[in-house]
Amino acid sequence: MTRLARFSWFEYEGRDPVFDHYRPNEREYQNPVIAGFYPDPSILRVGADYYLVTSTFAFYPGVPIFHSRDLVNWRQIGNVLDRPSQLDLDGLDISEGIYAPALRYHEGTFYLLTTLVGKGGNFIVTADHPAGPWSDPVWLPEVVGFDPSIFFDDDGRAYIVNNGDPAYTPLYQGHKAIWIQEFDLAGMKTVGERRVIVDGGVDISKEPIWIEGPHIHKVDGVYYLIAAEGGTAEDHSEVVFRSDHVFGPFIPNENNPILTQRHLDPGRAHPITSTGHADIVQTPEGEWWTVFLGTRPYEGDLYNTGRETFMMPLEWRAGWPTVVGGTDPLPFVRQKPNLPPSDPAETPLTGNFVIRDNFDVPELAPYWMFIRTPRERWYMIDDRGLHIEARAVDIGGRGQPSFIGRRQQHMHATATVKLRFNPEDDGDRAGLVAFQNDDFYLFIGVSMRDGSVAMEAERKAGGEAEIIASETVDIGTDEPAYLRIDADGGVYRLSYSLDGEDWRTLVGDVDGRILSTRMATGFVGTMIGMYAATKG
Repeated sequence: MTRLARFSWFEYEGRDPVFDHYRPNEREYQNPVIAGFYPDPSILRVGADYYLVTSTFAFYPGVPIFHSRDLVNWRQIGNVLDRPSQLDLDGLDISEGIYAPALRYHEGTFYLLTTLVGKGGNFIVTADHPAGPWSDPVWLPEVVGFDPSIFFDDDGRAYIVNNGDPAYTPLYQGHKAIWIQEFDLAGMKTVGERRVIVDGGVDISKEPIWIEGPHIHKVDGVYYLIAAEGGTAEDHSEVVFRSDHVFGPFIPNENNPILTQRHLDPGRAHPITSTGHADIVQTPEGEWWTVFLGTRPYEGDLYNTGRETFMMPLEWRAGWPTVVGGTDPLPFVRQKPNLPPSDPAETPLTGNFVIRDNFDVPELAPYWMFIRTPRERWYMIDDRGLHIEARAVDIGGRGQPSFIGRRQQHMHATATVKLRFNPEDDGDRAGLVAFQNDDFYLFIGVSMRDGSVAMEAERKAGGEAEIIASETVDIGTDEPAYLRIDADGGVYRLSYSLDGEDWRTLVGDVDGRILSTRMATGFVGTMIGMYAATKG
C-alpha cells in the first residue's frame, strides 16, 4: 500500500419520520423488519432458531445471513459467499450477480441455492452451520433460468424449482414458467426429466409476467407452490398454487394474489409498495408468518433505499395460505409473533438509530460491502482506524474500486466520516460516496486539483461524471477533514468541516432522485461509503 486514506470513524444516522410516528410498543414489531437494500428474503426455522438471507447482486461479500429467535430482532451472523473462490463478480453490472437466494435445511445440512447472473448461472452451496464456512459452489448446468429453490419431500427425495422460459417460444414479453426437476443429494446433481409446473402464471389468458421466486412447502400432505408475479415494480405480487403431487398439476388459488399493493391509491400517506417475492415459515406454536420484499417511496415510484424485508402473519382459509391484510395498506407496526422475546441486536436493522464504527476491531463488521470481488488486500485496520489505498480504479467503471460501503436504510439519513488524506498528484481523491451503480453516484472528498488541495463534489447521472462544486482548502499534512452526506428523500446535501464543529455546505439541494432505483434502473439500493482513488 502506497497512498492511503485513513478513516478514523464512520457514523450513520437514520431518522425517518414514519418510524417516529409508528413506533412499536413492547407487544409490537416494526416493519420493515430489515430496512434498506435487503431484497428477496428467504427464511427457515431449525428448532427454535430462524435464519434469513437476501440478495446482493454485484456487491461482495454475497448473501448476508441473519439469525433470530423471535422473528423480530435479527442479527447478521455472517455472509454466505465470503471468499473469492465462491463469488466471481469481475466486470459485472451492479444489478447482475447474485439473485434471490433460497435457504433450506435437511438432516443436519444447510443448503443455499442462488443464481450468479452474468456468469455461471445456478449453483448450490452447503454448510454444517449457517454462520459458515460454506462450501464452494456446485454448479447446476441443467437448471436453466434463475431463482432456484430446493424442496425436501417426506420420502427423502429432493427437487429443485426455478423460473425459466416456457417449453416453447414465449407468447409475449415477460412470459415465463416454473420448472421442477429431481435433485440427487448424494451426487449433488439433477436427475430425471425437467418439467413445467406453472406456465405463465395464475391465468395465462391475461398474459401475466415474470412468474419467479418459487418455493414449495408441503402442509398436511398437500404441496403448495408460492411465487412472485407481475414484475418487481408497483404491480409486484405473490400468488399460490397447490397440488396433490410434487409434479402437479398445480391449481391456482381463486383468490390470488395473496399479497399485493398495486390496486391501492398511490397518493396514500406513507405508502409501502411493490410487495412480493415471499417465503413462509411456521413457528413451534403453530403460527405461520411470511417475509417478503417491499419498497417505501418518497414520491411516486422513487426510493433510494432499495427493496426491503417486511413481515406479516399468514393464516389458512379453506386449505389455502393467505397473508393477513395482504391486499390492505401494509402496517408499519403490528402485534409480535407468539415467541419468547429476544434482546435487540447491537447493530439495529430497522427503526431510527445511530451507528458509529470506530474501526477498533481487526476485521470489518459483516454489513460492510465491496463493489465486485476484491482480488487484492487494499485496506487494513490498525489502532488509528481504517486505511484504504488510493488505487487507479475509478468508481464509475466496471473494475473493483477502493470502496467500502453500507446500505442507506432510511430516506432521511446522514453519513459522516473523519478522514486524513494527503493527495500528492492531480486526480488523487478520497472521501464519501452515495453509490447507486457505476453510472449514478454522488461524491464529496479531498482531492488534488491543479496542484492545490480542494474539497470537491462530483456527480454522475448517466453521462460523464462532472465536478459540481470545488473549494480550495488549507489542510496541513495529516490534519483531519470531516465529510458529510445528508439525504432527505430526493434531495441530498454535501458538506465538510475542518474541525468537526463548524460545517460548510459545499453543495446543497442536489437532485438525489438520480440515486433511486427507478431513475438509475436495476434492482439495488443506495450504498454510502468510503472511497479513495488516484489517476495512477
